[in-house]
Formats: sequence, structure tokens, C-alpha cells
Amino acid sequence: MRVVRGIDVLHRRACEAFGAVVERVGDGQWSRPTPCTEWDVRALLAHNVVENLWVPLLLEGRTVGEVGDRFAGDVLGDDPRAAWRASVEPAAAAFEAPSALERIVHLSYGDERAGEYAWQRFADLVVHGWDLARAVGAPERIDPELAEACLGWAEPLREVFARMPSLFDPPLESPPGAGVQTRLLHLFGRRP
Repeated sequence: MRVVRGIDVLHRRACEAFGAVVERVGDGQWSRPTPCTEWDVRALLAHNVVENLWVPLLLEGRTVGEVGDRFAGDVLGDDPRAAWRASVEPAAAAFEAPSALERIVHLSYGDERAGEYAWQRFADLVVHGWDLARAVGAPERIDPELAEACLGWAEPLREVFARMPSLFDPPLESPPGAGVQTRLLHLFGRRP
């Protein structure tokens, strides 16, 4: 599957799409369950805010040990939407910096090219954006270009995902003729 846009552009678009759903979360919806059974809406958002906060530091060359527990605890405070907004631009800009995608980042599982890390963040935002939409009753349609790019990256990793049940729900089989979004969600163990 050919990806027309660079991962830095796709990542920013995924941030924008996720952010649009965050803005739709009603004040009384923060404790609603999500398709990620261990997270409610607030915890799902906190996960993505923390992940955004890590991006600039990892792209600067810091290790997980150096960052430590800097982002432990409540990163959302009294205004979860504002916390999300404050975390997005530094993360997107870090991936867009000159030569950023060629850097090596030190992730919890080992060293990785920053371009691959950007794909991981992109997929996390796309899939969790759908999770968030489902939880709060927002439209569940994933931008087709984002869905196709995410599926193109993730499909070759199907067996890896299946061996990592602590990180991913087991992939589901898609029926013949299923669309890109359905196949993507099934790959990540979601039931559209």
C-alpha cells in the first residue's frame, strides 16, 4: 500500500482528528467506558497526553530512564482539553523538525528510528481517536487516508500484535470485502 504523505504530515493530521473528538467530550463524559476496557475517557486522554509529552524529549535523545517518572500522576488537571491542546504542538513539531525522522530514539523496548516511532504514535492516535469517539457518541468515521495509511503500516505487524496481548487486543478476522476502516479496527481488536 503506497502512502502519499510523509509520516510527519500524517501524524499532525491524526493529532488534529483526535483533538476534534476531544473537543466533543461533554463535561459529564470523562468517566465513560471506552473500548479499551481498562481505561475510561479521562484515562484514554491522559495516555495520549503523556505520549505526546514524551515525544520532544525522546527526539532530543533522552532515554526512558532520564525522563523517569516526570509524567506520573494526573497530567490532565482541572482542564483535560487544555492539557491535550498544550501537548499537541510540541509533539507534532518535534516530528516535523529537519532530519527528526532519521534520529534514533531510546524507547522502552530498545533503540528505534524516530520515523518508526512516529508511525507508532500515529497509529495510537488513529485507533484511540476511534475509541474516544465510540465512548462519547461522536462520529466514528476515520479519515479514509489516515485509515489506509495506518492499515498499510500495521498490517505487516499483525503477528507481532498477536504476540503482545498486554499491548493490543487480539486481532479479529475481517469478513471478505470489508472496508479499510473495518479491517484496521479488526486488526487492533476493535469491533466496529
